[in-house]
Amino acid sequence: MTKMMPATDRSLPIALLRARERVMGPIRALLSGAGLTEQQWRVLRVVQEDGPIDPTQIADKACLLLPSLTRILQKLEEKQLISRARDKEDRRRQVVRIAPAGEKVIADNIEASLELMNRTRAKMGAERYEALLDLLNELDQIDLSE
Repeated sequence: MTKMMPATDRSLPIALLRARERVMGPIRALLSGAGLTEQQWRVLRVVQEDGPIDPTQIADKACLLLPSLTRILQKLEEKQLISRARDKEDRRRQVVRIAPAGEKVIADNIEASLELMNRTRAKMGAERYEALLDLLNELDQIDLSE
């Protein structure tokens, strides 16, 4: 007897992709007006929230591979949204900081970003929204390689 795959509407990977696209569509539109990609926005947010920070930590927190992050950091530095310098104690380590222009980009877009989040939260209901975040964060902690 052959095993059947679940229907695509019951597939976790497909459901996650669909939900991501539903959430990210309006965010991409917002960011394109700011001249940023979603990856650049994630990096700026991580650096603002956790900076000064090294690239390995940024890659982990922004869900990016290091080679991709290297290009994104170059682009953000060219736009003068971040600054990079060698760590004074460990010269092998690089430290990334948000620049005033990066703070301004976030400040200029935070209202619209929060509005999108609040709209999603209102449509789902606050309890379900928080439960979804909790479940997704729990899923992120599961080791599926076992």
